[in-house]
Amino acid sequence: MGNGAALNYSPVPVVMTEGEWAGWTYPGADPFEHLIGPFYWRMDEGRARCGFRAEPRHMNGGGFMHGGCVMAFADFTLFAIADDILKERYAVTAAFNAEFLGPSRPGDLMEGTGEIVKDTRSMIFVRAIITANGEPVMSVSGVLKKTGSRT
Repeated sequence: MGNGAALNYSPVPVVMTEGEWAGWTYPGADPFEHLIGPFYWRMDEGRARCGFRAEPRHMNGGGFMHGGCVMAFADFTLFAIADDILKERYAVTAAFNAEFLGPSRPGDLMEGTGEIVKDTRSMIFVRAIITANGEPVMSVSGVLKKTGSRT
């Protein structure tokens, strides 16, 4: 189920039971991420790990992954890292800083991991590394602004 067309959009999380993403969660609730992904995440030794498989549709005219696709996946990763904090709240991206470190190509396994730097009453500061087949392709930091309650 690495192909975005193979997984129907779901507004609620779905734990994958077969294929490359068995055991990973498709979080649902974001039509845009489904359109360009789908993106997946799982807990790995207490830390969020995000992933998707790079496809030709993710590439730019030069044959490398489009920077906007990497940035959208990095934003997804920041929110996955902050998931425990945001269980009861919504949030929006207030700041996003990224450095491109290398290319990715069709077939690459894209992954993102990171950490919470600081959690305040209204903001969460997060940083992450995005890799392609284990090689760094982006370093990213962001600030997530807590908004309304989910209940």
